[in-house]
Amino acid sequence: MSDELRRMVSERMTPFGALLGIEFITVEPDLVEAEMLVKPEFCTNPAIMHGGAVMALADNVGAVATVINLPPDTTTTTLESKTNFIAAVPVNQKALARCVPVHKGRTTMVWTTTITREDGRKAAVVTQTQMVLPKRD
Repeated sequence: MSDELRRMVSERMTPFGALLGIEFITVEPDLVEAEMLVKPEFCTNPAIMHGGAVMALADNVGAVATVINLPPDTTTTTLESKTNFIAAVPVNQKALARCVPVHKGRTTMVWTTTITREDGRKAAVVTQTQMVLPKRD
């Protein structure tokens, strides 16, 4: 990860992303990887990662992927997100996110984020569409 991208990610980390403890491992224009420890407060019963926490991790990673690809004087918002839940991530393990582009266009970007467990088992696949918007003053 370049120093410039590392600085951008830390400057633009949302308060919610920081609360979740998301740590970015790789930040490149065509690959963003991050991890998040599944704390008990992010779980449902039995002690497994809540679906909303899975989606929040993917949304943050997809947003970072979009932001580092934005043209000047633009911003982004999530337009659509779809999640396929495949396997549970147990409490006290890390959820690992790997985000790659499907489409990087002028007005929208589409990303696929695969969430895996520490043992390598696929936990979820999230497809997210980000709208590219002009910045407002």
